[in-house]
Amino acid sequence: MIEGWSPVLQTLLGTFFTWGLTAAGAALVFIFAQGQKQILDGSLGFAAGVMLAASYWSLLAPAIEMAESSGTYGAFAFFPVGVGFTLGATFVYLADVLLPSLGVDDSPQMAFALNQEPKSMKEKKDDDAADSRLQDEEFAIRIEGLAVGVGFGAIGKTASATFESARNLAIGIGLQNFPEGLAVSLPLRGAGVSTWKAFWYGQLSGMVEPVAGVIGAFAVVLAEPLLPYALAFAAGAMVYVVIDDIIPEAQLSGNGKLVSWTSIIGFVLMMSLDVGLG
Repeated sequence: MIEGWSPVLQTLLGTFFTWGLTAAGAALVFIFAQGQKQILDGSLGFAAGVMLAASYWSLLAPAIEMAESSGTYGAFAFFPVGVGFTLGATFVYLADVLLPSLGVDDSPQMAFALNQEPKSMKEKKDDDAADSRLQDEEFAIRIEGLAVGVGFGAIGKTASATFESARNLAIGIGLQNFPEGLAVSLPLRGAGVSTWKAFWYGQLSGMVEPVAGVIGAFAVVLAEPLLPYALAFAAGAMVYVVIDDIIPEAQLSGNGKLVSWTSIIGFVLMMSLDVGLG
């Protein structure tokens, strides 16, 4: 733990780090051509692997240990973790279902769509695809910020909930945010958005992480008995995003094998970080 720093301040430091790597990834739009699907899909596969590994080693494992050491649940120590995990996945599912029906579209692409010239059907279809990917990435990044906040807020509550574990989670999320920044900016560039605008919205997608992180840290600091539920909630939300959004999106262009192997690489890298640096 950083001496004299509260969990909330440590969360801010960690999430600003992850936002910085999102911006660095988005900046690659100045280098790569706009149609490189393999780069995009491979980066999403890598992000999925990191998120899956982080969900267990940095979130579920501490949650299970907290539930077991509390003495409250006994042989049913799995219960709060299972409930929290399911609630996290349910939350993301309901957000996916309800927000569009309520007319909520948080994509920044909509903010400048009115300023563009009329487009052909193909261009509109490309815009819709870019818009969909942008929304998926933004939601995933919000969940990741929440997970980082919960990780720092849980420090010291159990043997496995350490500063090193929370730091490794922030590093892992930052590493997978790097390709995610590109996964936002490159499709926007391909949809006809200027390079600078594509970069701006790519890095902007990561700026929600500090807000979500602070909310997560405050929640677990103020409600310590809910920690197993909160950690499992963040894990469930991340796993659902991987299964429902990231992996299917990455395989749309026929790069399934590439996605599978980059997912394995991301998983192994995050596992190595958490175990080796923990």
